[in-house]
Amino acid sequence: MTDFALTLSDVAVRGLRGVSLALLPGEIAGVVGPAGAGKTTLLQVAAGCLRPARGEAWVWGRRITDAVARRFIGYAPDHPVFPLAARVREALVYYARLHAAADPPPERAPLRLVREALELTGLGAAAELPVRELGHADVQRLALAQAILGRRRVLVLDEFLTNLDAIARRDLRGRMARLAAEGVAILITARDPAALERLAARALVLREGRVVRAGPLPALLGERVLEVILDGPPPEPPPGFRITDAGIEAPLAGRTVESALALCRAHRLAVRASRVRVKSLEEIVLETHDTR
Repeated sequence: MTDFALTLSDVAVRGLRGVSLALLPGEIAGVVGPAGAGKTTLLQVAAGCLRPARGEAWVWGRRITDAVARRFIGYAPDHPVFPLAARVREALVYYARLHAAADPPPERAPLRLVREALELTGLGAAAELPVRELGHADVQRLALAQAILGRRRVLVLDEFLTNLDAIARRDLRGRMARLAAEGVAILITARDPAALERLAARALVLREGRVVRAGPLPALLGERVLEVILDGPPPEPPPGFRITDAGIEAPLAGRTVESALALCRAHRLAVRASRVRVKSLEEIVLETHDTR
């Protein structure tokens, strides 16, 4: 168990029903699912903010209730709240003093922790700005800065990439990737699954508190789908196909493109065009939701 940065074993609490995961050092795992699936609850357990009714949570081989284990974890909640009148540096100094109180100086001196966090998150230019003047992207950088104070080894980030423009999202993805390259394990949720496709190595799809799909992202996204555009609506789609706005489509697992198109011809469908695409993480989430 000490090989894993974060381990959840058969965790059950209100909103979760027997969830397990094991996060390696340097690994980024994404948690996706519809509203109410249990994503935030899972992260609160992983951060040590919520004690499960059943199961256990471990950080680097220590129970998450252990005071030493808690020092390894940095948590950025959804909708983080900071003192609006404080300047960015002042807000971080406040959190750094809380961290430093638990660790002997000078290694964990508050000002040193703040300098490191500002540099790692790209907030140096905004360090003297009042928090109230920050845009959404810089608020997220501030949330990341307080989470990594003291070089935390496990980061738990709730909806961290939500409502960001493409440039800010790319910048923050890059910063998280660099932290992971240094051995930091990251567990992150997102309302928009596409936000995690270029970041996470692994994904868990939650529905009603359970993990319904899980695995390396290349494996989850490697499923190919044949899209067929028809000249008219199909009277009855072939077995394994489903009707779409443009025509029909079917997964290619266990069949070739040629055999799928031959099946369409056998059903006398007027095929205008076809293409093969790879499933997105959003489609996988929607499929698990639609098969309830």
